[in-house]
Parts: sequence; C-alpha cells; structure tokens
Amino acid sequence: MPEQDSVIVDWVTDSREGDQDAFAEIVYLFQDPVFNFCYRMLGESGEAEDATQETFLRVHKNLHRYDTARSFKTWILSIASNHCIDRLRKRRMQYVSLDDEPTAAALALRSSDPTPEQATMQYELSDAIQDLLQQLDEHYRLAVIYRYWYEYSYAEIAREMDTTESAIKSRLHRARKRLAELLENAKHDAKSRLADSLPKGN
Repeated sequence: MPEQDSVIVDWVTDSREGDQDAFAEIVYLFQDPVFNFCYRMLGESGEAEDATQETFLRVHKNLHRYDTARSFKTWILSIASNHCIDRLRKRRMQYVSLDDEPTAAALALRSSDPTPEQATMQYELSDAIQDLLQQLDEHYRLAVIYRYWYEYSYAEIAREMDTTESAIKSRLHRARKRLAELLENAKHDAKSRLADSLPKGN
C-alpha cells in the first residue's frame, strides 16, 4: 500500500473513533478534487460549494462503510457523484473518436507549465467546455468527467456507473460526438455575432 494511502487509512480509522482532527486532514486533502468534480457536474460554483459540503457530511456519516481495500478517492468521488446526480434530477437539467488524443487533451485541459497567454486560453477554453458539458445528459457528463478529468479506466467508470465497459465506450463516443456538434454550433454563432457587429458597407 502506498504511503499516502496508508496515512489516509489511519485518518479514517481515527475519524471513526471520533478524532475530528483526523477528519479535518481528510477534508483538507480532498476538498479541491471534490469541489472540482462537483463544479464540472453542476456548472455553478456556489452550488458546487454546497455539494462539496454535503459530500463531506455524507463521508463523515458513512466512514464505517468505507472498505480500506478500495481507493478512498474513488469512494469519496462516488459519494459526490451520487449527490450531484440527485441535485441535477431535482432541477431537471437536462469530441470524437474513442481514442482521439487531441480531443482528450482538449477535454483534460492540462498544461505542466503554461505561459500567461496559454493560461488565459486554457481558462477561456475550460469555461467554454464547461458550458458545453452542462448541455449533456447527466450520465454522459459523468462518464466524460471520470474519463478526462480523473483518468478512470473504462472498467472503473463501468463499475462506478453500474454498467458494462462496452456501454461506457459507446456512451463516451456519443458524448464526444454531441460535444463536437455543440462546439461547431457555438463557433457558428460566434461568427454570426462577429459579422453582425462589423460596420455595414454603404
């Protein structure tokens, strides 16, 4: 067991026995990943903050159910996932080959040491993709987030979403196709707005 995982198990054990400082360590370590996950799912920072808080309340309440042989991060994200889907259902809310690396890179939005210009572009692209994500059905969105932001394998996603690997591959394919269509529509709308804003000739 990796050293960090061993430490987390110790924190979980201590938290189960009422050690609030140990649970505070868990919150400190996982609050950013959980918030980012909730934000990707919900698309609104205030709601993501509420969902993050609720996730940790549920984690604390259910620590006795955690199997220490399982990844704690996977377990806590599954709790966040279930809560976010509940929220999405309540509010009724409703790019392209399976292994396309440029698409995967764009979705992941990672850069080890971006320049200021790259950082600005990444921020704008991240914001645009977040808007597009909100137009996906919640289960497609969840599969995309698991795959491209948290790098889950098809098998891991299938296990978390209680389905088969082939179903996940198909779901991801359709999700990326839909995102590509939405992106093209967004580009077309942007070009139309730009053309409308230009001075008209006499």
